[in-house]
Amino acid sequence: MKRLEGKTALVTGGARGIGRAICEAFAREGARVAVADRLAADAAETAAAIGGMGVTMDVTDLASIAEGVRAVEQAFGGIDILVNNAGIFNMAPIEEITVEDYRRQYDVNVGGTIFACQAVVPGMKKRGGGAIINFSSQAGRRGEPNIVVYCSTKAAVISITQSLALELAGDNIRVNAIAPGVVDTPMWDAVDALFAKYENRAKGEKKRLVGEAVPLGHMGSPEEIADPCVFLASDDARYITAQTLNVDGGNWMS
Repeated sequence: MKRLEGKTALVTGGARGIGRAICEAFAREGARVAVADRLAADAAETAAAIGGMGVTMDVTDLASIAEGVRAVEQAFGGIDILVNNAGIFNMAPIEEITVEDYRRQYDVNVGGTIFACQAVVPGMKKRGGGAIINFSSQAGRRGEPNIVVYCSTKAAVISITQSLALELAGDNIRVNAIAPGVVDTPMWDAVDALFAKYENRAKGEKKRLVGEAVPLGHMGSPEEIADPCVFLASDDARYITAQTLNVDGGNWMS
């Protein structure tokens, strides 16, 4: 039997990159998958490729979250697994941080996690339990220069995971997180361009250097993040909650 047979999963930021790899892995393991993303066409394309459901969702908009969750529950009867993968990155020295960028990163990375959980949890309670996987980062484990806002949002996700896990344990809802390291996705090309700007590097140099610095010798792939996500969503992890799993090739030891 496939590990997620009969389960319904909602994956935010599911249209591209790590999110798409998670959707593909969940579908292979037998789950009904709702691909939620503000990029409606991309969400629909990913959903069509895996036989899932595309959902237009902006995690900074509570009405959008509620509408998307309601649509999935109506289509599939409920939600057993929530993956809070939607996230954004920016960097700047402290003198250049704007209120607008601060709010945007917190709205997506922190608020999006909290309020997607808020929308899904009542249904999970009615179904007798579920699994929530939040996405932090190695940047949530340590400070990094010029990345104060992003790092702090990802540290907050770890704290959210711990608090919600304790709150929901009695409802048989497990809450865990994944902290990826450097992962080779299109997003990293944008990240590399920011490092080129603020560290006076050639484009591509930072990406090459961080890959070489990983103890396992290379950047991760989206699939290498998706497989541990399947594990945390499955009954194989039935006695695991309140944990943040480092999936980073050995960058961070805890």
